[in-house]
Amino acid sequence: MALGSSTTEGSGASSPEKTYPAVLQEELKRRLPDTDVRVINKGVGGQSAYDMLLRMDADAIEPRPSLVIWQTVVNDAIRHVGEEKLAKILRKGISKVGEAGIDLVMMDLQWLPREDRYPKYDDYRAVLKNTAAEHGVSVFPRYAMMKSWARSKQFTEQELVGMDGLHMVDASYRCLAVRLADGIASALTGAKPEMAETSKPTN
Repeated sequence: MALGSSTTEGSGASSPEKTYPAVLQEELKRRLPDTDVRVINKGVGGQSAYDMLLRMDADAIEPRPSLVIWQTVVNDAIRHVGEEKLAKILRKGISKVGEAGIDLVMMDLQWLPREDRYPKYDDYRAVLKNTAAEHGVSVFPRYAMMKSWARSKQFTEQELVGMDGLHMVDASYRCLAVRLADGIASALTGAKPEMAETSKPTN
């Protein structure tokens, strides 16, 4: 279950098939051919962590997925909702999923070419990381990966973040999905990732 805001919904993708949940499903099917894999997209653009908490029971718990990938916090950082308030919301959401016996992975915020537009951006990233650590929840390192891709010069900024300077696009969604698929398949099978972290997918 992919729970999130615009990254999960696919803002910036050229079609629904190019969103990260759709690509993740295909990548997992390729890596786990004997497993029935379905990735459900429950992304709603513009939502805060609190908005997602309100729909978490219906969208992420009642369907009984084996794994929830919770992508959140970026809108909270942009709107500066308050770090303590955010931490309380994240704790409630993490506890809900954990009490339901469902595995959870939190997704870090995206790297932005102009994140200085949001002075508290790193502080909100720290809230997510620290709150997840309190509960023993893994955080998928999207920020570090995207920053590494940008520094590698294998991608232009426009291949990572669209013209609005905020939302991801087809190439970065595919890379995100490939890295997630690597991690999930490795956890299930012990197989090593197919490509190095900074490699640009060719398919």
